[in-house]
Amino acid sequence: MRRDSLFYQLFAQLPQTLFDLLGINPPQGYRFDSVELKQTAFRIDGVFLPPDPSGTVYFCEVQFQRDNTLYERLFAEIFLYLRLYRQTFSDWQAVVIYPHRQAEQVSFEPYDVLVKSDRLRRVYLNELGSPAELPLSLALMQLMVVPEAEMPRVARLLAQRSQTERAPNLEAIIELITTIVLYKFTKLSREEVLRMLGFTTEELKRTRFYQEVYAEAQEEGLQRGLRQGLEQGLQQGLQQGLQQGLQQGLQQGLQQGLQQGEVLVVLRQLRRRFGDLPTSLEERICQLPPHQIEALAEALLDFTDLEHVSAWLERSP
Repeated sequence: MRRDSLFYQLFAQLPQTLFDLLGINPPQGYRFDSVELKQTAFRIDGVFLPPDPSGTVYFCEVQFQRDNTLYERLFAEIFLYLRLYRQTFSDWQAVVIYPHRQAEQVSFEPYDVLVKSDRLRRVYLNELGSPAELPLSLALMQLMVVPEAEMPRVARLLAQRSQTERAPNLEAIIELITTIVLYKFTKLSREEVLRMLGFTTEELKRTRFYQEVYAEAQEEGLQRGLRQGLEQGLQQGLQQGLQQGLQQGLQQGLQQGLQQGEVLVVLRQLRRRFGDLPTSLEERICQLPPHQIEALAEALLDFTDLEHVSAWLERSP
């Protein structure tokens, strides 16, 4: 995933972020869009459209690598847009977001008058300040340039702030933090990132990601358990009476289905981390009682190889 895609998600979910960056309080109703000027195949990263023609249109460009023709292209796109849509606004402002000053092009000629004017704001994310003190929206933006060694701590801080400050769009903010961390730590699973952010098992189970994965695995396990239970019930029904056998079979099937759903979630996480599992190891896990399956789900994030899994199974009563 490219960084401009991350910024697109951020602006789409929290359009107020740009105005927090500029330190202004615009009228309600601004709409964020990414605009392609088809006649020339120009594309402006972000356009913040005013709610009425008397307002200001804001152009936003995200630039993480040096491009010595950036301003040439940016102003060409802006002035073409002004020509095409002049009737929809009364004024304009441009913002370019850099990770740091070294990413900016070296020479501004022949656009130095525009670059140094009030029409353009240049923002350097590493100079915004401490993530603990910034508005949450700007701290999310700065998370994209935090060094890898600092990212887990800062991500946990922002996840805690989003909950303690009762931020609007809480689920969207947590999803953004998770996506940014996944962009940096490509070998981690989404569940591992959520645990990194400090979610307990119960909180993790309430996230959309866990519910989707868990529901899928539980449904698969439930269907398998129901089939096995019905077969057992039918067999018992031949011996003890069809009605009693079916009732027992359904009860056993529901219980087995729920348990197998838990088992499938654990096996899926182990495969995601370590690849294919030995058949003998899968069989041992499938035979674990429900309380040990829950304990294994908690412990597996600390494992670094399959030997740790086997050792844990040996120690478990």
